Amino acid sequence: MQSNNESATTLWQKIEHVRVGMLTTIAADGTLVSRPMTSQKVDDDGVLWFFASAEAAVAHQIEHNPVVNVGFAAPDDSVYVSVSGTAEVVLDKMMIASMWSPLVSVWFAGGADNPHIALIKVKVHAAEYWDSDQSKMMQLYAMAKAAVTGEPPAAIGEYRKFNL
Repeated sequence: MQSNNESATTLWQKIEHVRVGMLTTIAADGTLVSRPMTSQKVDDDGVLWFFASAEAAVAHQIEHNPVVNVGFAAPDDSVYVSVSGTAEVVLDKMMIASMWSPLVSVWFAGGADNPHIALIKVKVHAAEYWDSDQSKMMQLYAMAKAAVTGEPPAAIGEYRKFNL
């Protein structure tokens, strides 16, 4: 059995592989709002970083309620990750410059000097991931067998849930 540190390291590797996640925030009326975001950096201590406009709804929603969830999925690789935590909007120009890349400039006219550019810092508190190293054919076989026998499919993947 993996320790939380080993599970966290495995989790960060899975997130770095997937990169784009659905960041879910809570709107002022209590509804959940999700949007795709590209992770820029994954810290070993449980922090995800994303670029956003400080003027965007996502930034306002985080300022109103910092509780967030980020879901990552790579169906072709049978990898799924869900992390929950708290977020904050960071306006540190040195941090922005350190994470800047030409791909980010597509979203922000004026580059890293754009006055509205911000980072979203997500401190992960809990996470779950599902990963299967079985081929799609073997996964389908296990599910078909389970449907016939009435027993849950066995050994078609790895599941971990942990708190950081």
